[in-house]
Amino acid sequence: MNMKILYGILLICTVLTGCGNVSQQDPVPAHDSFTMPSKQVGETRTINVWTPATYKTDTISLPVMYMADGGLKEDFPHIANTIAALVAAKAIPPVILVGIENTQRARDLTGPTEVAKDKEIAPVVGGSEKFRAFINDELFPEIDKRYRTSGKKGILGESASGLFVVETFFLKPEMFDYYIAFDPSLWWNNHALVRTSKEHLAKFPPTAKRFWFAGSDAADIAPYTKELSDILKSENPAGIKWNYADEPTETHKTIFRATKEKAIKWTLGNN
Repeated sequence: MNMKILYGILLICTVLTGCGNVSQQDPVPAHDSFTMPSKQVGETRTINVWTPATYKTDTISLPVMYMADGGLKEDFPHIANTIAALVAAKAIPPVILVGIENTQRARDLTGPTEVAKDKEIAPVVGGSEKFRAFINDELFPEIDKRYRTSGKKGILGESASGLFVVETFFLKPEMFDYYIAFDPSLWWNNHALVRTSKEHLAKFPPTAKRFWFAGSDAADIAPYTKELSDILKSENPAGIKWNYADEPTETHKTIFRATKEKAIKWTLGNN
C-alpha cells in the first residue's frame, strides 16, 4: 500500500475513533450516568461520573478530573479503575472522574484548520470552541450542582483528545488547574499549537498550573511533543509546573495505558 495512503488512513482512524488506544475489556466500575441537553453543541450528551468509595460516607468536597472519550465503551472504565487503585493506595487524594461520551469525536476535539487534508478527515471538524463552551458553561455547573466539588479541576485525554487538552491549556488556561495529554495530535493544522505556543505562554495567567504530556514513537507526533518540551524549557513560564515523558519505546496504541498511572500520580499526587 502507498505510504501516503496508509498515513492518511491512520490519521483518519486516530481522529475519528481514538483507535490509537486499543480497547481492552476493562470491568466497568460502579458509577452514575445521566444525560443533559446542550445548547452549545446542539444535542443531548451522556455523562458518566465515578466517585471514590468514601464519597458517600464523608462530607469532603473533592477536585474533579474531566475527560473526553469518556464513554463506557471508550476510556472511562480503565481510567476510573486506575484512579480508584491510586486513591486506595493513597498515591493520590480522592478525586471525582467525569467522562463525556463521544458523539462526533472529530468535530468536538479539533480546532479550525487551514490544511485541506485535515478537513477531509470527517464531515465536520473544528468544533472545539463550542465543545469547550459546553464543558465550561453547561457541564461545570451541572457537576457542581450534583456533587460536592472543591473548585479544583483537571482534564486528561489521548490523541485527538490530547490535542483538545493542549489547545485548552493554551487558549483557555483558566478553565483547569491540571492538564494531562497522552500523545496529543499536535500535527493538526500544520502543528499550529506548537508554532504559536510562545505567544500563548507570554500571556499566560499567573495562577499555578500543572501540565503533564507524553510522546510515543509516532512519526507525526514525537517531533512536536519534543519541540513543545524544548519551548517550555527555554521559556520557563512562571506558575507552570510541567513534565514531558518522552516514550520512544511506546507506540501510539500503547502509550495511554503504559503511562496513565505515572501521569495521574505526578499531576495529582503530593509532589
